[in-house]
Amino acid sequence: MWKDTLLQILIALLPVFLFMIWYDRPERTRYAPLFMSVACGITMLLTFEYTEIGEHGQTFDLRSVMLLIGSLYGGIPAAAMLTVLYIALRIPQYDELLQYAKLGVFLLAFLPVLFARTASFRQREYSERMKQVLTLSFIPFAFFIVSNIAILATRESTNLHYNIMMVVFYAGAYLFVTYGTAHLAELTYERVRMQTQLRVVSQKYLNEMHRLQQLIDHTPLSVAVFDSNGVLTRINEEALKHLHPLTRKELIGKDIAAIYATRDKPVDETPIARIMQGEEKVTDIVRFRGRTYYTVTCRIAELPSDRLEGILHVGQDITELERLKDEVGRMERLSLVGQMAASITHEIRNPMAVIRGFVQLLSKRGNADQESYFRIILDELDRANAIINDFLSLAQNRIVEKEPGNLHDLLNDVIPLIWADANMRGQLFEAKLCDNMEPLELNGKEIKQLILNLARNGMEAMNDKGVLRIETINLQDVVQLRVIDSGIGISKEKQERLFEPFYTTKASGTGLGLSLCLSIVERHNGKIHVESALGQGTTIIVSFCKPGRKCW
Repeated sequence: MWKDTLLQILIALLPVFLFMIWYDRPERTRYAPLFMSVACGITMLLTFEYTEIGEHGQTFDLRSVMLLIGSLYGGIPAAAMLTVLYIALRIPQYDELLQYAKLGVFLLAFLPVLFARTASFRQREYSERMKQVLTLSFIPFAFFIVSNIAILATRESTNLHYNIMMVVFYAGAYLFVTYGTAHLAELTYERVRMQTQLRVVSQKYLNEMHRLQQLIDHTPLSVAVFDSNGVLTRINEEALKHLHPLTRKELIGKDIAAIYATRDKPVDETPIARIMQGEEKVTDIVRFRGRTYYTVTCRIAELPSDRLEGILHVGQDITELERLKDEVGRMERLSLVGQMAASITHEIRNPMAVIRGFVQLLSKRGNADQESYFRIILDELDRANAIINDFLSLAQNRIVEKEPGNLHDLLNDVIPLIWADANMRGQLFEAKLCDNMEPLELNGKEIKQLILNLARNGMEAMNDKGVLRIETINLQDVVQLRVIDSGIGISKEKQERLFEPFYTTKASGTGLGLSLCLSIVERHNGKIHVESALGQGTTIIVSFCKPGRKCW
């Protein structure tokens, strides 16, 4: 009898063990109630063969556990099916009217409560569900105890002590199987629930990582991530643009020595090396491949130990900002020049005119051998007057009157002057004008002055065997005027200051010629820049925007 009893307990635990093996993926959640109800039904059939009937009609049966667990975890349809199966399996075992009456009383007391709790069982929290299991199991438990104790009390038993022990053992087995089955089922649901939450969290993590990577890739900042050893692990598209032609594959896995190999600063003094040496945050101005970057480098700490896990390096290209800053400085200097010119022009010109008049008068009355001295004085006065005129032209930020005109017509007017000047210097002059020049909005007087100034600057930069060439190019949106000389060239450092007032590379220059050219170009909504290298000559490119086009 004990052997059959233990076997009945093992069979009663079979559904939940099968459920734990089968329910291992979230995709099976929708079939879990069906599996549990079918498993409980099959187990109910198996326990039918091992149901124990005592010598006085006591029933030792765990099928009510299957009815309870299968109903709660299978739902109302499972409860209805298992109830019918339970009744169908119990009736053939009875041969007395009292037994049928006991079954009816049990079902009337148990089923309404079971069906009422089954409807909302899965919507409750774990602790609430376990309380309901214990509450519902109390009815079959109490019925089993009361009915079997009543039988033993009303009938004489040859082995009363043994029968009481069997009742107590079955009562304990009933509680153990009921609670154990429910607890294991909850653990199985919780395991799959954790898998589902892990998948959701993992997907959210991947989505956030993807969004973060998109943000890093599309931000107008250069971003690079290094590990704690200074090895590059991630770099965004903006940074790759500035490191071209190096590719991501070539850079990932390289240490800082390879990344900063082209820098003048020693590797152990780079911001990344300083972070590795213990600093929290380093800001630096980096000049790399002719551009300027404002960089911020900081440590990435591992929580909660605060140990160095990586290094974040962010750089912003401030080349244009520095150019604008220089432009503002240049405009401020021009404004100062304008204020100076406006305030002193009349004060200087009037006494100079008086001096020039008296010098001319004295030259007529003086000796012939002093005439050369008077000519030098007059030339220097004229030169001073020309400088004052340049001051005025540079300072006047006036709106010039422009009208449609052909750049080639203006060039044809000044080319004879340029050719004559070059011929006197022993230099060669070439003109290469494009076909089909489109009309531009120009002020003829200022453009001629611009061309002459640029041409004379080019001739002064060459020796007597030099060649000056003027070209025009008709592009889609702009017209370019190029003045090319074969002189000694200009260094990069000097190119950056060429258009500053008073800055000159010539021994006798005033430093106002190119500043005047720049102001003329800007009044014509154009751009001017210099291409030069030492020993290779200089090309000054003036770009005029075509009417109705948006060029810059």
